[in-house]
Amino acid sequence: MKSFSVGVIEGVIVKELKKYLDRRGWLCELFRSDEVSEEVFPQMSYCSLTYPGIVRGPHAHRFQTDMFCFVGPGNFEIRLWDNRQDSATYGNMLRLYGGVDRPLSIIVPPGVVHGYKVIGTEPGMVFNCPNRLYAGRDRKEEVDEIRYEDVQGSPFSFNNEQ
Repeated sequence: MKSFSVGVIEGVIVKELKKYLDRRGWLCELFRSDEVSEEVFPQMSYCSLTYPGIVRGPHAHRFQTDMFCFVGPGNFEIRLWDNRQDSATYGNMLRLYGGVDRPLSIIVPPGVVHGYKVIGTEPGMVFNCPNRLYAGRDRKEEVDEIRYEDVQGSPFSFNNEQ
């Protein structure tokens, strides 16, 4: 089983997001085309709601870059593992906390294993703006995912204390 060390991961971009509050509520910019490079510019977007204590992932993509936005409701523990053997940060693991209490956007390049867990008692909502279409144009291609959720002894686990 591969052992990972805590550290930064080459190509992962973490950006603190700002909520603009007024009497009506709040607004938060998730991405702007003048702040995102062309190779990661979104081709689609979706949001998902996850219940407290639930983990989504870990998984990786061969070609897809994800742009996750954690703005709330809810808070998350986010983990990333650099599993790219040709990366200068191969073997590093990054743990972040984001959501309603710390809005974040995280760009996750291909080959970086990633997952998140809702912490606290409130469900969590995540927005993702990947640079590739899920299952390709008209959903006619193979899904670009390498899944680790059910792999026994996987180093990509929220049960591992790193």
